[in-house]
Amino acid sequence: MKTLSHLKIAVASVTSAALVLAAANLRAQQAQPAQPSQAKSQQPAFTMRVQSEMVLVNVSARDKKGNFVKGLTANDFTVLEDGKAQKIVHFDVENVDAVQAGAVEQTNLLNSQPNANAGAATAPPPAPAASEQTDPLKDRRLMIFFFDLTSMQPEEIERAVKSAEDYVDKQMAPADLVAIVSLSTTLTVDQDFTGNRDALKKVLASYSATGGQGFEAGSTGSTEGTPDTGGSFTPDETEYNIFNTDHRLEAIRSIAEQLGHVNEKKSLIYFSSGMDQTGIENESELRATVNAAVRNNLAIYTMDLRGLEAMPAGGEAQNASLRGRAAYSGAATLNALSSNFSTQETLVSMADDTGGRAFLDTNDFAQVYRQVQDDTRTYYMLGYQSTNHARDGRYRRIVVRTGNPAVKLTFTRGYYAPADFQHSNRSDREEQLTEALNSPLAETDFPVFLTTGYFRVSADRFFVPVSLAVPGWDIPITQEKDKDRATLDVIGWVEDSEQRPFQRIRDTVNLQTSAAEQVRQKNVQYDTGFELPPGKYHLKFVLREDQTGQMASFETDLAIPDLKSAPMKVSSVVLSNQIQPAKKKVSDDPLMSGGNEIVPSVTHVFSSQQKLYLFYEIYNPGRAAAPAPSAKGETKQEMKQEAKNDKNEIHVLTSAAFFRGNSKIYETPMVEVKQASSPQRQAAGVQLEIPLDKLKPGFYVCQVNIIDDAANHFAFPRLALLVR
Repeated sequence: MKTLSHLKIAVASVTSAALVLAAANLRAQQAQPAQPSQAKSQQPAFTMRVQSEMVLVNVSARDKKGNFVKGLTANDFTVLEDGKAQKIVHFDVENVDAVQAGAVEQTNLLNSQPNANAGAATAPPPAPAASEQTDPLKDRRLMIFFFDLTSMQPEEIERAVKSAEDYVDKQMAPADLVAIVSLSTTLTVDQDFTGNRDALKKVLASYSATGGQGFEAGSTGSTEGTPDTGGSFTPDETEYNIFNTDHRLEAIRSIAEQLGHVNEKKSLIYFSSGMDQTGIENESELRATVNAAVRNNLAIYTMDLRGLEAMPAGGEAQNASLRGRAAYSGAATLNALSSNFSTQETLVSMADDTGGRAFLDTNDFAQVYRQVQDDTRTYYMLGYQSTNHARDGRYRRIVVRTGNPAVKLTFTRGYYAPADFQHSNRSDREEQLTEALNSPLAETDFPVFLTTGYFRVSADRFFVPVSLAVPGWDIPITQEKDKDRATLDVIGWVEDSEQRPFQRIRDTVNLQTSAAEQVRQKNVQYDTGFELPPGKYHLKFVLREDQTGQMASFETDLAIPDLKSAPMKVSSVVLSNQIQPAKKKVSDDPLMSGGNEIVPSVTHVFSSQQKLYLFYEIYNPGRAAAPAPSAKGETKQEMKQEAKNDKNEIHVLTSAAFFRGNSKIYETPMVEVKQASSPQRQAAGVQLEIPLDKLKPGFYVCQVNIIDDAANHFAFPRLALLVR
């Protein structure tokens, strides 16, 4: 398997990156309309979908002495969004002191399927009062302990576990429901929400000190001011740092979205050793994480497990001596302080923006639990439906007021509005594509079709051509100067049977044409390809048109046989009705030869006025037997040249037959193949050209007959097609 960087180069070298207007008229491919009597019975039932978005605001009201102010009603509050008054449609009071012990032992919130609409700055409409009284989460304090094992050293994990165990033994209240989540190479829910102390302590005890990953931020390639470990150079790990930070932020965002269907306030305690951002690369993911937390009513409390640190000027005793002049000029100490500050800055931003608090430079790790309990002891929950219906993705400021100036209010300061495709930025659009690719659900905004194949390029490598087709009338086309223009984003991956990634494709293709009507009457086809070893794979591709943001996906299984043990070694058969001049020569693409390119047909639908092209390859064909000595007198030189030609000669017979049911309708004349088209690959390519006017319209099964007369082997692959 090639490295990732080589894979990118390989994909680029074999990708045609072209949109091909298939010659078939897709409108003519549609089935005939149903009869009136049938159409009435086949009409789908009418469905009305109503989506109600509610913004939830948690408000803590306290007097001058810090005591919670009780007895307030919805009429006592005024909610402003960007200065405009909002109508409060949901009001509730959460009081955890009213809960008795043993009311709830276990809930499944993190391991359950989230609401399909979770993730917006919203919550479901309020349930009737009768159901609210039976809500098992009412007046509950929901806490998530998130242990970031990728950032903590072994001694820091011990501190985090010890503080959590002390909380369970000494501070845990009857109203508390706690979940435990950890992040190493993957995000794992080790314990869903429970009030069972024994279950929590059992999970905490499983976090041994050896579980610490300690993935510290790497350097940027400069040896100045770094410990002298004897290495010849210092690698540049900037890209690694970007990925590692995004990995942590995505984990927090995933937790927030998973709990979006729970209206009550959630508190996440994030145990780590800081989180460093690399320039502006991580800002997009940080914003998305904070936005998801605010939308789903999750407050983040961050805890720096490094505690109160001392930073010696020459570095700590367990580290090697510093290289360069930084240790003597003071630059090393300044860099250490700056690095420590940058790792804490992200923790502070994430906590402040979500209504939580950051705990830094302290060895009293128990105070985070006291703060969470104090913030969630009693609070008012206000819900309103925003009068601003624009989905522009902008930040909307929230202000909550009360008529009593002596009451101090604490509340969430704002949220980011949902954004439609036209208002989303580049990073959001890339994230949308990635989420669609990783989602188990299919995107079905418009139809998309996919076909694949395989051709051997070496003993254990196969070239896999992939073609995707979209009906032209489903692609919005805009007028730009004297040409019509459309843009398609393509993303896809290939995984093996063990879900290991093998290939990834990301491309943006532009379609420019002088006649938009021609595009609407045909298929728009995208062709690409890559190399894979024999095995079983799963392919998934997502396409998005960039006018309205509509998306479509297609996934399928692909089995590439190991032809080493096959008696008859044959590639897949490609059906086509179009051969065009190749824009560039790709040496590993068997579909390009002689300056021409065979464009695969994705739908296998053809017109009777077209020509059908069949292309396939035979590998390692048998060699023809040496002929008997000629009766004519031949010189030794002539006999030697004749033997050399006979040694390279093969003898393969092939034809194509078309069946309807059990009847053979037509068969092409037999073609004899005597020479390999690609001696270096030991491949004999065959291209059959068949006029389809010999076939009446209808469905056919095309059987390709391949007989290796020299080796006495044969194969009969079959494909279905439609002639209109």
